[in-house]
Amino acid sequence: MKYNLENIHLKYVSKVDYEFLYNLLAERDSISNISHKKMPSLKAHQKFVSSKPYKKWYIVKHSQDSIGSLYLSHQNEIGFFLKKEYNDVKIANFTLKLFMKKNNHSEYFVNINPENKKLINFYKKFGFSLLQKTFKFEKNSR
Repeated sequence: MKYNLENIHLKYVSKVDYEFLYNLLAERDSISNISHKKMPSLKAHQKFVSSKPYKKWYIVKHSQDSIGSLYLSHQNEIGFFLKKEYNDVKIANFTLKLFMKKNNHSEYFVNINPENKKLINFYKKFGFSLLQKTFKFEKNSR
């Protein structure tokens, strides 16, 4: 994939992005997902997006192409996902730096599936450190 980092920018999510976000969500594999177990319907997803669940939510653009999504929760948690063909360390680094410059907070958090070693290594190299491990008990899972 040929790209120019200077052409990467962030734009706020709007109604025109609902279908892109839905398709991006469908691209995620099970190791990337920690917040949901199954794919919602398009209508349920549109309702979620329109509820403005995050403090900030951006579409990552390369020129005019939508290539990913990045949000900041009310607890300063970052959610970041790039389309598979743009899932490149240089793009991810550039985008995350751009995001942090735009949202100048003193601390950020990222929740990562412990099995996702590639993502854990990316955030460690970026300067994040392990804060905690969280366990979950589901009554009906036994």
